[in-house]
Amino acid sequence: MTDFDREFTPGDVKNGLINVVVEIPTGSIDKIEWHRQTSDFKLDRSNLSTFAIPVNYGFIPRTLNDDDDELDVLIITDKPIQTGVTLRAKIIGVMKFEDEGDSDDKIVTVPASETTINSLSDIPKTQIEKITHYFTHYKDYKEADSTKVLSWDDIEEAKNVINKSIWMWDEKSRN
Repeated sequence: MTDFDREFTPGDVKNGLINVVVEIPTGSIDKIEWHRQTSDFKLDRSNLSTFAIPVNYGFIPRTLNDDDDELDVLIITDKPIQTGVTLRAKIIGVMKFEDEGDSDDKIVTVPASETTINSLSDIPKTQIEKITHYFTHYKDYKEADSTKVLSWDDIEEAKNVINKSIWMWDEKSRN
């Protein structure tokens, strides 16, 4: 399998375009994660069958979040994108998120070819509420109240989060 951290860069963050690898398609109940140590996708767990993820989910290569995994990305599309697909995505914001007390922010994107969505304000409020509800409650069966959506912030804050995660990747790579 491809080592996405070797084959891809994070992208052109300054101009709002990033490279994304899809882990979980919209509508899936499976939590699939890419493991950089073995360069493969693994099933982490299955959620309740009635609680499917409402958005495509992936990561930005060559980044590290505070949880020591690549920085997470939400890819808003009309259709699911399959696990392992790579795409160029346009940054439209960031969902500030806490998982078990730790920062685990999610960059919000659309495919780069999308011309009608340029910021979070272009996303229907009901879709934002659905995503918020999912991430607030998807771990309730394990431990209620262990996840929390803190806020939805703009493109500039998303770029700040990405640049920090690139810096963290670079620092770890040097050691």
